[in-house]
Amino acid sequence: MNLHDLVALEAHGPDTFVGIGHAYPWGGLYGGHIVAQALSAAAATVDPAFMVHSVRAYFIQRGDNSQTVRYEVDRIRNGRSFATRRVVARQEKGAILNLESSFQVPESTTELDAVSLPAGLVGPDALASESWSDVFDRRWINGENVPESRRNVTGWCGAWMRVTTDVSDAQFEHQCALAYISDDLPTDAVFVALPEARDAGEAGQRFSASLDHQIWFHRPHRSNEWHFYEMSCTAFVGGRGLTFGHVYGADGTHVATIAQETLVRWRTPST
Repeated sequence: MNLHDLVALEAHGPDTFVGIGHAYPWGGLYGGHIVAQALSAAAATVDPAFMVHSVRAYFIQRGDNSQTVRYEVDRIRNGRSFATRRVVARQEKGAILNLESSFQVPESTTELDAVSLPAGLVGPDALASESWSDVFDRRWINGENVPESRRNVTGWCGAWMRVTTDVSDAQFEHQCALAYISDDLPTDAVFVALPEARDAGEAGQRFSASLDHQIWFHRPHRSNEWHFYEMSCTAFVGGRGLTFGHVYGADGTHVATIAQETLVRWRTPST
């Protein structure tokens, strides 16, 4: 399965598209997959001169991987520099995701970054491959490999990631790939911050679900090359864990910023 097939959609009337879900180890649908397909639906209604720069998705209810997903696009605004779209993903039981995206005609300006790739980071070739998907490779940074600058950051987790499927030269396809991968780490950051939730998961007494997810795309990238994804948990209140993180190229280029709120509930394992 290549990336193009994962986000491929079939037109079903004006500004309406249908995509195919895929089975995942935990059942249901993977949030990153639905985000990537919804983003693809939005882009299909925007002039190719515009590039997506931000995405915000609200996960409404669990998807069913035995059904297709219907994406309904609302053309909120078409401006000279920016275009805005809203997409609702639906199945038989109703809406499963609401996505808003903004597109911009590229501009050349002064650039500034206040974040950077951690110093002393171990490269992916020295790490073991651990991934639940054949779409991307994931290599965790943990134990003694955690950079010194990140060891006291609450709920920090990081991994080298790259797409292992065929990807075209179209930059938008690489952005869809980043959207697909970006839903993988945020929940882990909450578990790292909350040992009791992590322990409950090992005992099969934990539930988690993505609530909302945001991506800001800063620079072009190649998703089939190694990128470093890092997330940290900044708050946990009312069962909701808020995480923030960044994506860097192997050369230190700041490619994207990610934020997610995750619902986590658990029962303390009996002793």
